[in-house]
Parts: sequence; C-alpha cells; structure tokens
Amino acid sequence: MFHVGHLNLLRRARHRCHHLVVGVASDEYVELLKGRPPVVPCDERIDIISALGIVDEVVIDRSEDKKMVWDQRPFDVIFKGDDWQGTPKGYRLERSMGEIGVDVVYYPYTRQTSSTILRAHLTGAELEGQL
Repeated sequence: MFHVGHLNLLRRARHRCHHLVVGVASDEYVELLKGRPPVVPCDERIDIISALGIVDEVVIDRSEDKKMVWDQRPFDVIFKGDDWQGTPKGYRLERSMGEIGVDVVYYPYTRQTSSTILRAHLTGAELEGQL
C-alpha cells in the first residue's frame, strides 16, 4: 500500500535526478514476495504514482532481478529505503547493479509508517467490525 514513506523516498529521488522512472511491482511479483495478493491492484498503484506530479515515467517491475527492469528501461541510479542497506538483498542488488554501472542510493526508511503497519491496523479494524 502506498504511504508517506514511499512518498518521502520519491521526493528525495526526484531531487537527485532530472527524469524519475518508478518501478511498480506487478500483482504476481507482490504475491510471490508477500505470499498474498496486493491490497491495491497494479493498475491502480500505477495511477496513484502517475498522479503525484513528481514522477516522469512508470514501469512494471516483475522480478527481484532489477536488470530485467533495466533491460526494459535503462536507468543510472536505483533508490531504495535504507532498510535494504547492509542486508543480503541489498548486497545482491549492489552487486547486480554495479555490473551494469548503476548506483544504488539508500534513503532513510520511514519507520513510523509501513505497509505492514497499515495492513495490521486495517485487519484489526475489520476484525472489530469497524470497516
């Protein structure tokens, strides 16, 4: 689910580049990663990102292998939350992107808000009959 943490990262990325391309995970990729379908379908997430006014282009991200996205739409820098930094997936990303000359830039992760926290609140509200 899109939240202020995503917005913060996109704003920071926008200041760093002249043409901001954003990858939105396909529904199938989200289900593979999370073990469940996304709450908001891919086409709606694309509409949300496109409407922000700070994004120049949106592409569908179908794989953990960001080289697949790069093959579709080359880029110079990839931006991630710093929750990736120093982790096995972060190291894999840095190695993979380094092979094609792409820099990995980490921005502070917004810890007070996450899709997991939002989902937990929604699930709790549903269980209490509040929705």
